[in-house]
Amino acid sequence: MEIPINKPLLGEEEIAEAVKLLRQGTLTSSPPEGGSCVRSFEEEFASFVGVKCAVAVNSGTAALYLSLLAIGVGPGDEVLVPSLTFAATANAVLLVGAKPVFVDVDPRTYTMDPSDLERKVGERAKAVIPVHLYGLMADMDSITSIAEKRGVAVIEDAAQAHGSEMGGRRAGSLGLTGCFSFYPSKVMTTGEGGMITTNDVELAKALRSLRTHGQEWVGGELVVTRLGGNFRMPEIEAAIGRVQLRKLPKFLEIRRRNAKLMTDLLQGLKGLELPFEPEGHRHNWYLYTVKFEDPSLRDRVKDHLNRKGIGATVYYKTPVHLMPLYRKLLNTKEGLLPVTEELSRRLLSLPVHHGMGEEDVRRVAEEVKEALSKCS
Repeated sequence: MEIPINKPLLGEEEIAEAVKLLRQGTLTSSPPEGGSCVRSFEEEFASFVGVKCAVAVNSGTAALYLSLLAIGVGPGDEVLVPSLTFAATANAVLLVGAKPVFVDVDPRTYTMDPSDLERKVGERAKAVIPVHLYGLMADMDSITSIAEKRGVAVIEDAAQAHGSEMGGRRAGSLGLTGCFSFYPSKVMTTGEGGMITTNDVELAKALRSLRTHGQEWVGGELVVTRLGGNFRMPEIEAAIGRVQLRKLPKFLEIRRRNAKLMTDLLQGLKGLELPFEPEGHRHNWYLYTVKFEDPSLRDRVKDHLNRKGIGATVYYKTPVHLMPLYRKLLNTKEGLLPVTEELSRRLLSLPVHHGMGEEDVRRVAEEVKEALSKCS
């Protein structure tokens, strides 16, 4: 695609840091505390998010899985999750042996609907994982209030929400943990990788142990004190992440500028609902997602844009609860989540990433207009 849906922007600084580590031969570090680059990246990321601790891991999925594992979620427990998300959110629940309970979403923000959450929190509920979808934070005030009343932990799936804010607080600072991904399509990247943020110092210590086979220092020796695995972040990834984190404010500024221009250019188009940013929220514009009044238009417009070299993409055409695995395990069917299922037929994400200039945004907008004109 000439204008992909997202694109990592890596420069000479990232290359220089990676080469420096290759020449040193410092590739990774097995103790729970991690290597020097990992520790520095954790400190800097925690400061950016506004929390006491950050724990670097090898993927966003690992961040979710270890968060659940660290708080003792397991067989017999339920975890409430949305279905309009990448499968990792629910898969992490299955990986610890618990049951995902699917919650519908708000028709304007596309994030977890607190009223449906309240209806579905049962006696076996141990955690809730709101997803900050497309970079817009979920209604954390309502969600955390419900969770506190029912005694369940809140784990933020902030995989798409680097730098997003709500009420002046950043994504990853409002739950017991926040889980980030640094996959190449994200607003900042380390290649692969993830991060867990938390204000709970003891929980952070347990997470560092879990990421390296449950090891801890006892009497000067590394011994296994709990069941963990190899979920470490390599030093090279952390070095790249440190450079990307310094660039993140500029990336966010460009995305915000591009999103505003896209809104100005698409405003008033019949049959197209533009993204909504609630008062007090600050979107990071990971994805600019529009909603079609006529669902039959969505795929035709997407195909037109793709033919023109524009990476318009559907997130997510099949909601998690309707994927074969979940149909088989949980006997989920159409009609379980009416809003989610309707949105999956109407939503289309457009590129506004920080690798795009004003002319790129204008081109995308013009092609959307042409597609609507041709396909309507």
